[in-house]
Amino acid sequence: MKAADSLRLILLAAIWGASFLFMRIGAPVLGPAVLIEYRVGSAAVFLAVIGFVLKKPLGLRQHWQHFMVLGFFNSTLPFMLYAYAATSLSASVLSVLNATSPIWSALIAAVWSRHAMAPRTLLGLVLGLGGVALLVGFDHVSTQAGAGVAICAGLLAAFCYGIATTYAKSAKAVEPFANAHGSMWAAALMVLPALPFFPAPASPSVGVMAAVLALGVLCSGVAFLLYFRLIHDVGATSALTVTFLIPVFGILWGCLFLGEDFGWHTVAGSSIVIVGTALVTGFRPSLAWLRKPASV
Repeated sequence: MKAADSLRLILLAAIWGASFLFMRIGAPVLGPAVLIEYRVGSAAVFLAVIGFVLKKPLGLRQHWQHFMVLGFFNSTLPFMLYAYAATSLSASVLSVLNATSPIWSALIAAVWSRHAMAPRTLLGLVLGLGGVALLVGFDHVSTQAGAGVAICAGLLAAFCYGIATTYAKSAKAVEPFANAHGSMWAAALMVLPALPFFPAPASPSVGVMAAVLALGVLCSGVAFLLYFRLIHDVGATSALTVTFLIPVFGILWGCLFLGEDFGWHTVAGSSIVIVGTALVTGFRPSLAWLRKPASV
């Protein structure tokens, strides 16, 4: 992996890690539905502008059903669940719950294909769940009212990503940018019916709206562009490394900007989850680019 690609990978992890910070800021004020409508709506508009500039067709007539399925499982439902969880849980905990997505993906794929999971995968699943239990069990937020439901919501959101991944592997091939663009518009439409049932608890300040805008444009729009560039340059397997880095930045941003607790359980729990995810995905880090100069 070239140094430039490594920097893009770190930047992407920093951006996606910040999404939990922005949700933690916006969710208690706007509620899950309003926050996510702002997120997917602003991301859809941003990607529409980029698509127009780059002359990338959406193919709505041919792929609208695919966009609806992908938009529901990859954006609408997980975003809403994370936003709901963000009203109770810290950004640090949310980012670690998100890291279990590949574990759920492997479990769903095994059930779907009716193949037994390999011992390595089973060990990764057990470690991942054990790491989550350790993290939330010693975190003070787990003692607050509604924390148990919020934790389940966060895990269910990660489970939705597993469904989306399994579906994408069996669905007809669609250009990656069109997938991101179309699924954002689909998500924006699907969140609309929920707005009357989840009104904003309070009027947002300028700071909250800035966080919401960053959540949509930066964490959804720009992040997708970076991710697809990485897949093009280094392949999907190497791009998957971002999964292991997101909790690092999620915890970092939560501690720096929200004053969240950082204890031994944070390090231990998140580390165990990352190891479990690595076992499930069969990830083996390569540091070859550190041993020799790389051209940019």
